[in-house]
Amino acid sequence: MGRRLDDVIAALPDDRRARVEARFEELRGEVESLGELRRAVGKAQTDIASTLKIKQPSVSKIEKQTDMYLSTLKSYIEAVGGQLDIVVRLPDRPPST
Repeated sequence: MGRRLDDVIAALPDDRRARVEARFEELRGEVESLGELRRAVGKAQTDIASTLKIKQPSVSKIEKQTDMYLSTLKSYIEAVGGQLDIVVRLPDRPPST
């Protein structure tokens, strides 16, 4: 069974956890949701729906989700003109993308 992100963060040393939380707050201040991201680039839900070949209510549903497949997130980010990069950092190993 997988670990929850909250549990992983709670297990970090205090200084590392503080840096993670500070970065989270910094990023949260930039974009709070997928809807805000979409509006920031000046696109309507209908624009995203057309690009993804889905109906507008489905875009609304995606924007309200708190959990989704990475493939869905990747498609959405690309539809707003962005690129999703995921980096895995493990102890004693170089970052992996």
